[in-house]
Amino acid sequence: MPPISDQDRERVHKAINNQKRPTVTVLSSLLAVQDELRYIPDEAIEQVATLMDTTINDVFGVASFYPNFRFTPPGNHTVELCWGPTCHLEGSSYIIEKVLDELGLEGQGETEDNEISFKFNTCLGACSRAPLMSIDHHMIGNLTPESAVERIRSLRHQD
Repeated sequence: MPPISDQDRERVHKAINNQKRPTVTVLSSLLAVQDELRYIPDEAIEQVATLMDTTINDVFGVASFYPNFRFTPPGNHTVELCWGPTCHLEGSSYIIEKVLDELGLEGQGETEDNEISFKFNTCLGACSRAPLMSIDHHMIGNLTPESAVERIRSLRHQD
């Protein structure tokens, strides 16, 4: 991956060094970086290792343990589709198939234009509105395959 910009390098530095927690840890530093940049670049792993006086391997070991940490820049929009038990029983597998086709993806990841990051979610916590998806952290329930695809299309046309 190419190096990050000087501006992002400064944002990483500030995120790590301006934590308001009484105890700064590897985990809290990684969270601060991801909150700031929406992902953790390689250089941030190195900066956290230096700050915490530990190795890059130790920091990456913590970062790679948690599935919610990203190591590549996300798309401009995030779409999460629930495939938990209730959503599954209400037809989320058909919705997933249609959404993946619309996005041109075979599974989780970013669209070719990096406009949308797609991921599965085991539970979005609104089973009464199943099947459900989240677009940029806004819940949309009672989906059909057609309504889900329409939401994706409208998302692409709003930028």
